[in-house]
Amino acid sequence: MGRFDDRNSKPRTGGFNRGPRNFGPKEMHKAICSECKKECEVPFKPAEGKPVFCRDCYAKKKPRY
Repeated sequence: MGRFDDRNSKPRTGGFNRGPRNFGPKEMHKAICSECKKECEVPFKPAEGKPVFCRDCYAKKKPRY
């Protein structure tokens, strides 16, 4: 068996830092905001019994650091 020589091997790329992924456009689902009661679209299928917030109401609830 020959000696392993790092100088001739390809540079390794870590499995965690591959850059941004593009999965294409997200499927949007219509919903009614639990806060302001306006119709909005969200990038997930709303689950029954769980609150859904429009972009504006979600931004108001999001903690500021």
